[in-house]
Amino acid sequence: MQTYGKTDTGRVRPTNQDAYACGRLADDVVFAVVCDGMGGAKGGNVASTLAVKIITERLAAAYRENMTPQSIRYVLECAVAAANVEVFDTAAKDENLRGMGTTVVVAVVMGNTAVLAHVGDSRAYLVTEAGLEQVTRDHSLVQEMVESGRLTESEAKTHPRKHFITRALGVEDTVECDLDEREIPERGALLICTDGLTNMVETDEIRKILLSFPPQTAAERLIHAANMAGGSDNITVALIA
Repeated sequence: MQTYGKTDTGRVRPTNQDAYACGRLADDVVFAVVCDGMGGAKGGNVASTLAVKIITERLAAAYRENMTPQSIRYVLECAVAAANVEVFDTAAKDENLRGMGTTVVVAVVMGNTAVLAHVGDSRAYLVTEAGLEQVTRDHSLVQEMVESGRLTESEAKTHPRKHFITRALGVEDTVECDLDEREIPERGALLICTDGLTNMVETDEIRKILLSFPPQTAAERLIHAANMAGGSDNITVALIA
């Protein structure tokens, strides 16, 4: 497995509050982490950058050869908790950063097994020849409304409160992250992205791009497609394939 990542400010926002990192923990173990910051231009950038830094450092420090998926789940949970504390404490010390936070999706892939942790509405998708499967569940107001039957999936896409998330890293002194584990099939891939992609580009178009180009080119094409659709937000994608 290889990792590829790309981020772009988009065509509307003056600054990029997304952050990401991709890397290798061992010969057959790779990781990717994507964050979408919030809390103003300065706060959002600080929160996402700090979260990526702490999670990356914790993964590198904690990884040991031949770890089980269960052990990786524990490492991810601890890394997200550590990043939450760091962002929360940093905001508490600086009035200009009060209330900042960030989404996060982080994945560690060992062989073909992907272990993921996430908070917020940035997403992970499993990419196969059969289609695109959303692995993560959005922690958002519209997602809760869809699940309760108050909104349809189509209505959720244009709802005025679709950007309201119900859970974020760094906003409170503790945070609960969702954990998942998936097998990546042969010729499959894992896509992690911020909502600057998914709000701009339809799922079918994302799948078409991912299946038509090699991973590094696909990442660039996804960014381009989001910008051509309006680029109303920062756009970040990370691919493990």
